[in-house]
Amino acid sequence: MAQQWIEGRVIERIDWTDRLHSLRIEAQIEPFRAGQFTKLGLQIGDEIVGRPYSIVSTPGDPVLEFYFSTVNEGPLSPRLSALKAGDAVQVAPKANGFLVLDEVPPAIHLWLVATGTGLGPFLSILKTPEPWQRFQRVVLVHAARTAAELTYRRTIASVAEAEPKRFSYIPFLSRETADYALAGRIPQAITEGQLEARAALRFDPAQCHVMLCGNPAMVEDATAALAARGLRKHRRKEPGQISMETYW
Repeated sequence: MAQQWIEGRVIERIDWTDRLHSLRIEAQIEPFRAGQFTKLGLQIGDEIVGRPYSIVSTPGDPVLEFYFSTVNEGPLSPRLSALKAGDAVQVAPKANGFLVLDEVPPAIHLWLVATGTGLGPFLSILKTPEPWQRFQRVVLVHAARTAAELTYRRTIASVAEAEPKRFSYIPFLSRETADYALAGRIPQAITEGQLEARAALRFDPAQCHVMLCGNPAMVEDATAALAARGLRKHRRKEPGQISMETYW
């Protein structure tokens, strides 16, 4: 029987806001692909309670990093957000998920579209060589409620510095305004053309692939908006231009 859990050790906890956190964990899991997720778990009562979380770190990194939000009424995330360096945490040894570039068919432009902690898998992908070997342009779109929730800005800035002509970062804010961010929801910005105008790049089904990750409502509505532009869901037996993964 396959091993269900291995014990990891927290190296660092990063508190971005009162509800957004990252954990850096030492754990010897099986090799994974950028964009995949695995489970974190804690002993609660007489059982280990586990939930899937995307891996922010790059394959081969000695420390695993996870980005998550605290659900106050949830059994696990409030406990995870209270862990400190040296604490033990259970980690599932095998990662899963198909939001990986291996599953993306040939394209010229890659859009990475996320809400909230759906940013995590895209950070892992951006830190690998593959997107820069395969695509002429890469656009990262990240929607959050407030400016404080536009996290990992230094990581994103380092990508922009390394690929200034090929990488674009487009933030969205829904509860605040800022001159550097678009306002409102991603699906509406797709429909009205604001997102294409900001990126100076069209959602051309002959040239682009769009990866969506985050709030299920965003994923559903963005998929519908993109379908109106001629893009369709990607399946192995029927290649398309939209890949997706929903959170919660």
